[in-house]
Amino acid sequence: MHSDILKPVVVLIAWSLFMLFWMLMTRMPAMKAAGVDLTRLTGSKGSDADGMLPDRAQWKAHNYNHLMEQPTLFYAVCLVLAVAGWGGGINATIAWIYVGLRILHSIVQATWNRVAVRFMLFGLATIALLALTVHAAMAVF
Repeated sequence: MHSDILKPVVVLIAWSLFMLFWMLMTRMPAMKAAGVDLTRLTGSKGSDADGMLPDRAQWKAHNYNHLMEQPTLFYAVCLVLAVAGWGGGINATIAWIYVGLRILHSIVQATWNRVAVRFMLFGLATIALLALTVHAAMAVF
């Protein structure tokens, strides 16, 4: 038997992988056009390409990095809720809301990148994450 809250977890993981591939499909041609030789790079990081590659190519990379940050807390709290037997009902719904907001955040950041819209979506997702965290605390304490 599985917990319903694991479904949005899998969807956000799949979305993160989609963003990874979108990033690669955008950045690799941009790097080639900029004359970047990957075989000669040593010790660089993705943000080093800011200013060297077009912003639109970097936006996908920035978003992929964002998907490796706060969502790690989402994964952890969802696993706590699933193990505690609290992964259905309202918590599964809140988890779906979180995932939907993060996907919208990705689309905004990767396409037209309006900071005010991104910030609103991030804020709403954070509220959903906070609610899940409170419920996880109620389940285990």
